[in-house]
Amino acid sequence: MSAFTVFHVLLSLVGILAGFVVAAALPASKVPRGWTAVFLWSTLATSVTGFLFPHRGFTPAIGFGIVSLVVLAPVFYALYGQKLAGHWRWIYVIGAVLAFYLNFFVLIVQSFLKVPALKALAPTQTEPPFAIAQGLAFVVFLVIGIIATVKFHPPPASSAATLGTARPPDSTASLKRF
Repeated sequence: MSAFTVFHVLLSLVGILAGFVVAAALPASKVPRGWTAVFLWSTLATSVTGFLFPHRGFTPAIGFGIVSLVVLAPVFYALYGQKLAGHWRWIYVIGAVLAFYLNFFVLIVQSFLKVPALKALAPTQTEPPFAIAQGLAFVVFLVIGIIATVKFHPPPASSAATLGTARPPDSTASLKRF
């Protein structure tokens, strides 16, 4: 495995690990600043570096990379440009969960390609173990996305804020750090 491949895989794994922390915080209407930055930027870097591998024509990997970038664009804008104001909150939540799911989907694909025990279970990735793994992941991320979208609301003016610091009453000052 080349150093570039290792770097790409590590970026992806960092994004997935940070994605778990970010996704767990969403139903509580929290955006853990550091974890969110790690999740978003490593997921973006994973997608971008995926285009740097040698390709012959259009591949599913290129398609996933394009979809990931299209999903991430409004997520970055919602968080950093719009500070999660108004409808940008749910756009952020849905996009972040979808970006996390796409990265996790690729993890499952790569695991069934590279891990000998999994490859033996589904050598062509058309076998039931692969379909079950992808189906379970889809259902779990769908549930996470629905719960997070329903529960991710602006905090009351008097509560502790979304980003781990107290939010000034009737202000979005705590979001302006993005």
